[in-house]
Amino acid sequence: MTQDERFYAFVVARTSRSRAQIRRITIRLRWLAVSACVVVAVFCTAVYGFYSFAQRFTGRGLEHENSRLRMVNEIQQQQLDNLKNRVEAVEDASRRISKLSGVSRQREGVVARGAGGPLLSLDAATISAIEYRAAHLERELQAFETVMRERAKIPSLWPVEGAISDGFGTRRNPFGDGAAEFHAGQDITAPWGTQVIATGGGGVIFAGTQNGYGQIVILDHGNGLTTRYGHLSKIDVAIGQEVKRGVVVGRVGSTGRSTGPHVHYEVRINETAVNPRRYLPDETACAAPVQ
Repeated sequence: MTQDERFYAFVVARTSRSRAQIRRITIRLRWLAVSACVVVAVFCTAVYGFYSFAQRFTGRGLEHENSRLRMVNEIQQQQLDNLKNRVEAVEDASRRISKLSGVSRQREGVVARGAGGPLLSLDAATISAIEYRAAHLERELQAFETVMRERAKIPSLWPVEGAISDGFGTRRNPFGDGAAEFHAGQDITAPWGTQVIATGGGGVIFAGTQNGYGQIVILDHGNGLTTRYGHLSKIDVAIGQEVKRGVVVGRVGSTGRSTGPHVHYEVRINETAVNPRRYLPDETACAAPVQ
């Protein structure tokens, strides 16, 4: 390359086996300077454009990630709120059922237990703990509800408000000869038409007339336990019906083998009559009928 005051001259030589070719290229210094400036400008513009694009792309990625994290936080907060409400509702129901059932709630944290598992973030650990607490309380609530359902089936009310006219066991035959006979239930006198209620929840397995009982309703309370309500003047339930404790099943009468208006009340376990007094409260007043 040669140089003078106005030009840059480039000499390009090319040789082959037969001859040599020489080409001289001259570039004005002014155009060379302009070209260099253009190249530098284009390079700088390209670098700046790439940098700006990278910044925008990174910014969009960060914005998207921040949006995703905000959404995750909102979902976790909603989960926490729902779980807290769930725990509070279950705890409240558990306390009320525990009080009604008389069954003490299991104390937690008294017995040391093995613990382990991966380290969780505070939010995840909090959610996991609340979910465990809620599941535990729901199991506890289900157990209490089972106890309450079973207790609701056990005969524990007087079928009618009145006086005991004849008890369970051996008695003298009230129809003439006065011979000894076994009385399988308890007779409670009350005015004709007085409402007779179910002493416990159960299903109606008989509602009709039987020899000696007159019009009678028989309830099945489960586990072989049944109750009988005899000498009714009217029956208010039907076979297959499920009744709750306190529901009216009939009205006091004197149908069948009877000397006057009263209810013949029986409790049987596996068809063996037992003394109803074992299932009745001390007071003679019965609960108000369920409407």
